[in-house]
Amino acid sequence: MSVLVWLAIILFILMVVIGGQKGVRSFIALFFNFVILIISILFMADPSIDPIIVTLIATTILSCINLFYINEINIKTKTAFISTMATIIALLLFIIFMTESAMIQGFSEEQIEEIKGFSVYLGVDFVKIAASVIIMSTIGAITDVAISISSPMREIYRHNPDISQKSLYQSGVSIGKDILGTSTNTLFFAFFGGYMALLIWFMDLNYSFGEIVNSKIFSGEMVTILAAGIGVALVIPITSWVTALVLMKAGAKEEEKEE
Repeated sequence: MSVLVWLAIILFILMVVIGGQKGVRSFIALFFNFVILIISILFMADPSIDPIIVTLIATTILSCINLFYINEINIKTKTAFISTMATIIALLLFIIFMTESAMIQGFSEEQIEEIKGFSVYLGVDFVKIAASVIIMSTIGAITDVAISISSPMREIYRHNPDISQKSLYQSGVSIGKDILGTSTNTLFFAFFGGYMALLIWFMDLNYSFGEIVNSKIFSGEMVTILAAGIGVALVIPITSWVTALVLMKAGAKEEEKEE
C-alpha cells in the first residue's frame, strides 16, 4: 500500500474521530474539490472557452461544496456564500488588471529547460489563466474566513437579540481582525514551504536578491500571496456587513410572526 493511501487513511480516521459526521463530509469534500479543479483545468485548456467564466463557475461550485455540503444550508453558510462570491468578483477584476500590469503570465526562464521540447502556442489567454490560478489559490482562504466570521456572529446575535446592527457589524470586524493575521501568515508560509526547493536553487545559481525578487516565478507567487491577503482582508467587512444585515432582517421577520 502506497504512502498516499496510508496518509489518506490516517487523515480520514482523524477527521472522523475529531469531526464526527462533519469530518466525514469534509473528507469527501476534498475529493469533490479535486474533481472540480481537474474539470476546470480541462475546460481552460479549450481556447474557445473563457477561463474567467470557468473560474467563476468553479469557485461558485467549490464554495457551495465547502459551505453548504460540509456545514449544511443555514443562515451562516448563506451569508458566508454571498460574502465569498462578492469578494471573488471584486478581487477578480483587480487581479486581471494586476496580472496584466505585472506581466507575470506565461512561463518563466526557470521553466524553459523543462518545456523547450514543447510548443507554447496553446491558443489560450495566459493573462486570464494566471488570474484564474490566483483566484483558485485564494478561494479556500476567503471561504474559511467568511464562515469563521458569520458563525460566531450568529451566536452573538442568538445570545443577544437586542444588539444593534452597528454593534453586530463591529463584532464581526473585531473577530475578523483576530483571523486576519493568522490567515495571511498561513498563506505566506505556504508559499515558502512549497517553493523552498526553488529558493535553494536560486541560491545555488548565485542569484542576487534583486534577481530573485524580479524573477517571474517569484513575482507571480508573491502576487498570489498579496492578492490572497487582499481577499482575506476584503471579505472581513463584507461578511460582517452582510451577516449583520441578514440577521437583523431575519430577527425582524420572527418578531412580526410572533406578533
